[in-house]
Amino acid sequence: MSKTATVRARIEPDLKEEVENLFHELGLSTTDAINIFYKQVKLRHGFPFEVAIPNKLTEKALKKTDEGKNLIRHNDADDMFNDPGI
Repeated sequence: MSKTATVRARIEPDLKEEVENLFHELGLSTTDAINIFYKQVKLRHGFPFEVAIPNKLTEKALKKTDEGKNLIRHNDADDMFNDPGI
């Protein structure tokens, strides 16, 4: 089937640039990413991820990690799983 339909959306410029850089790191074009998203929505008959409003505790934790606070860093997965605090 030929790809002839067009999808247009307005997006914040900074968000667009950041996400397109991630797509590039993954070896994907924006078109590839949108096609993957659409195919997953079709397959699952809904979003391929949970869409929810975070509760206050989650919101607080997300804010702290965005600020670089309360982070635990590990060298690799083995190091992380060997950490007794996790």
